Amino acid sequence: MPLYGKMCIEYATESESVKRKAIATNEAPAAIGPYSQAVRAGGWIFLSGQIGLDPESGELVGGGAGAQARQVFRNLNAVAAAAGGSLESLVKLTVFLTDLGDYATVNEVMQAVFSEPYPARAAVEVSALPRGACVEVEAVMAGGEADA
Repeated sequence: MPLYGKMCIEYATESESVKRKAIATNEAPAAIGPYSQAVRAGGWIFLSGQIGLDPESGELVGGGAGAQARQVFRNLNAVAAAAGGSLESLVKLTVFLTDLGDYATVNEVMQAVFSEPYPARAAVEVSALPRGACVEVEAVMAGGEADA
């Protein structure tokens, strides 16, 4: 009988669930739906999308895409800080814009708040964002305990 006829290969039949830990701070707007501001899982921190809401008033900041983008990054920084990091800990961003014409404006804000190497990024135009915002950004942050 060939050797491979006697081989035994074991496959895991029970999946291990990933431990998740919610991260929250009063320094950023509270979630406006059934989600966490951020979740730590498997050594990564996933930051929910932030729009340009002022955390104190709960209102969208005025001044267009530039002002909203600056507030978005302040909010993301607050959530990152609650997770033990900062904007410099972010490795991937997804930027949602209601007008791709604001792409250059968001780039200017990003150059002001990040240093090289910049996080990886995707930018997409969407038909609408919550509360009439024109910019939303979600992020992935490196760091933390894999089993936290």
